[in-house]
Amino acid sequence: MVDWQDGRWGGPRVPGPSRFPLRWVVISSVLLLPFVIPSSIGLLEHEHRWPVLVLSFVLVAVYCAGYLAMPVLLPVRRVSTRLAWCTAHLAVGFALLGLFGDEQMYLMVYSISLIAFALPTPIVLATGGVAVLGLTGWLLAEGRFLAELGDLVTVVSVSIAMFFMGRLSRLVRQLRAAQEEIAALAVGAERERLARDLHDLLGHSITTIAVKAGLARRMLETAHDEASAIEEIRSIEGLARSTLADVRATVTEYREVSLPAELAGAREALRAAEIRADLPSAVDDVRPELRGVFGYVVREAVTNVIRHSGARVVRVSLGADWIEITDDGVNPPGAQGNGLRGLGERLTAAGGSIHAAPAPGGGFRVRASAGEAA
Repeated sequence: MVDWQDGRWGGPRVPGPSRFPLRWVVISSVLLLPFVIPSSIGLLEHEHRWPVLVLSFVLVAVYCAGYLAMPVLLPVRRVSTRLAWCTAHLAVGFALLGLFGDEQMYLMVYSISLIAFALPTPIVLATGGVAVLGLTGWLLAEGRFLAELGDLVTVVSVSIAMFFMGRLSRLVRQLRAAQEEIAALAVGAERERLARDLHDLLGHSITTIAVKAGLARRMLETAHDEASAIEEIRSIEGLARSTLADVRATVTEYREVSLPAELAGAREALRAAEIRADLPSAVDDVRPELRGVFGYVVREAVTNVIRHSGARVVRVSLGADWIEITDDGVNPPGAQGNGLRGLGERLTAAGGSIHAAPAPGGGFRVRASAGEAA
């Protein structure tokens, strides 16, 4: 994207044309030719020397090319460059006016249109005002002010219309730029949501599968309890299928987290990890709109306990707008990673906050709340 106006004038960034639009050349040529051709024919009808004719047609070609090249001018960042281009085009217009005569004053519309589209508002008003004053002074010096007043009014009226068209064109460019930015932000937000959900989902499920697989292995290696080991393997199979279904639901954004289901899953995972769990038997006291996000808190906190803490006991406490998970383990450096940051984002969206830190009496505490200080 390019800047329509530079920093001095505070203009927002708007996109310029990515390639030279051929359609603009065709349309502009159709608008130019009906005015330029009669003027050029009139120039040939006068008795001018060849150097004058060659110079005249060169100026006509430069004037038309300068106007047709507007799509090249618009994306230029520097206002000074665009101003120099427009000033040069205006000077060529006055030169043509001197060659063709003031009855061809309407040719100045193209220069003023270029100014209206290419420059910031303050410079448009200043430059356009100077051009109109120059035309007025020209007519007064020629003594044809009253005779050409109608053409002058037409040029001024068209110039005003071009000014507003230029502002409208700039607004359209700004809206397109805003739409592109919104689309990019939406894509980024969706990627963050998917990454966060998959982290919360797979981190807990894979940890539980690993713990259960280790438990089944120990049963086979030490106790030779094949029946219990087979039961754990069946549990692993069911958890793997459930995880696959959750991944599919997460990708399609249809998955909902249930606090009772997360507590039940936490109880099973902690049992397999041989960690005693003190969990609430009901969640009726929790506000319904908070049960989903509190389910994520339980999932992430219990996963961290199993992975990092070496705890022997985990306790989960609930209130109407808070949840607290404590353990008697040790939280090593680096245990607070993307998961807790993702929980912070979820709690913030729900109007709450999360606090995770070593507990005063030892162990670690994770407390999430909404509507009160953490």
